Amino acid sequence: MTANPVPATRRPKLFTLVSITGAGALSMNIFLPSLPGMARDFGVDYALMQLSVSAFLAVSACVQLLCGPISDSFGRRPVILVSFAVFLLATVGTLLAPTAGWFLFFRMIQAIVTSGFVLSRAVVRDMVPAERAASMIGYVTMGMSLVPMIAPTIGGILDENFGWRASFVTMGVLASVVFVLCWFDLRETSRGGGVPLRQQIATYPLLARSQRFWGYALAATLSAGAFYAYLGGAPFVGQTILHLRPAEVGYWFAAPSIGYAMGNFISARYSTRFGMNRMILTGAIICTLPLGVALVIDMLDGQTPLIFFGSVAFMGLGNGMLLPNANAGMMSVRPELAGTASGLGGAMAVAGGAGLAALAGAFLHEDTGAAPLLVIMVIVSAGSILSALWVMARERRLLAQG
Repeated sequence: MTANPVPATRRPKLFTLVSITGAGALSMNIFLPSLPGMARDFGVDYALMQLSVSAFLAVSACVQLLCGPISDSFGRRPVILVSFAVFLLATVGTLLAPTAGWFLFFRMIQAIVTSGFVLSRAVVRDMVPAERAASMIGYVTMGMSLVPMIAPTIGGILDENFGWRASFVTMGVLASVVFVLCWFDLRETSRGGGVPLRQQIATYPLLARSQRFWGYALAATLSAGAFYAYLGGAPFVGQTILHLRPAEVGYWFAAPSIGYAMGNFISARYSTRFGMNRMILTGAIICTLPLGVALVIDMLDGQTPLIFFGSVAFMGLGNGMLLPNANAGMMSVRPELAGTASGLGGAMAVAGGAGLAALAGAFLHEDTGAAPLLVIMVIVSAGSILSALWVMARERRLLAQG
């Protein structure tokens, strides 16, 4: 089933879609180099302050699960505008928080901004047919990847010069700009008023019974899970295991984003030619193998910043190839429920990532090296290979049946 394209006069600019997703990426990782220092500032353990990553992801999973059906029912534009307004209020709360508990409370509310991850993809699916969606999502996320490429670097510099709160001020200022941009440029793309929310819930079993949906969703969940585990553990590995300063950790954090941008470019350029499934499988393999090499080197006491962050750069490359195609595949199962499928798949990915990020934070100690984090990343990345093969096997059976 191919969706009717949205008229050109109602299509938002590509820059607007990139900004929506970029704001969510910025809120997720600009402050990561500051995490150890934030723990000291509030007088709490790193594991508690790391909840600003893992618990944020857990809440954003719920947000993404709900925002898809709600946007299918009420429209993309109002959901995006409300999300950014709430995010701005929560950002003020993080800046004024007197304790770690209050900070974490407002940090959880900030997770509403991740609705942009789901809805930007749904807008793309509204605008173009399924066969072009993977390519366009690749362009959107390629542009978005520039934000996490530079955000930790900026966050590390801000931390060293002005303290960790400067990163949250930056979040608020940029989110305000995106809100204004959406107000003027983002017109409604969901056609015909969408599907009523009650009907959305009733159609979840249709997605749940689809092997294709589960294969695509699991491939995205496991591949993205490796990255979320990295977000939870890399600040500790960088500063405590590899003895890097916050600004240096920020510089090295650009590695996976550079890889992700390259992967998105490859996805945008070649997905139509080679097909979604081949791109997903290739991306999964590229994610897994370098992480396995880095784990072996770590077990031999040869870990260096170049090896650790270099392997994660390849993980970013693989994710950049896999995720746009897996997301397009999820939404092609039931095109009229693009928002629901995107939200359900996004919720799975982020919920899994929240657990993996917390797991990484719990197992990392000064005497463990980077091995616990790398073990988690290798296992879940390997799982994405199996998921890709599962989808391909299902499609071969469908072709054999005629």
